[in-house]
Amino acid sequence: MDAGNPRWVDAATMARRLHEAGLRQAHGFSLNVSNYFTTAENTAYGNAVNSELGARYGYTKPFVVDTSRNGNGSDGQWCNPSGRRIGTPTRTGGGAEMLLWIKVPGESDGNCGVGSGSTAGQFLPEVAYKMIYGY
Repeated sequence: MDAGNPRWVDAATMARRLHEAGLRQAHGFSLNVSNYFTTAENTAYGNAVNSELGARYGYTKPFVVDTSRNGNGSDGQWCNPSGRRIGTPTRTGGGAEMLLWIKVPGESDGNCGVGSGSTAGQFLPEVAYKMIYGY
């Protein structure tokens, strides 16, 4: 189940929403899908959500973090911001059950930022290049 990112809603609210959506029956939750927040921020948030789940509902769940675009963290922009980098390649561990590349690096968020003139979901080789080198 998608649990957003650490700057969207507080951990207690997210734990309640996940629980009400049926998280108990799911394997776990995902964080940072298509976002730029650091792995450390997401891991802390995932652990805080699990603390709330444990305290309120008596269970915790594993979580994964999308690291495909979080190598330089967030600068507050969400739509094709410049200066971002790809993050840790897919692997197990890293503070979460897995670190995954869920969003394809170089896939546009829409007609904005370094993806000006593109549509959401369009692959832009020049944006992928910029993410590799942090431009």
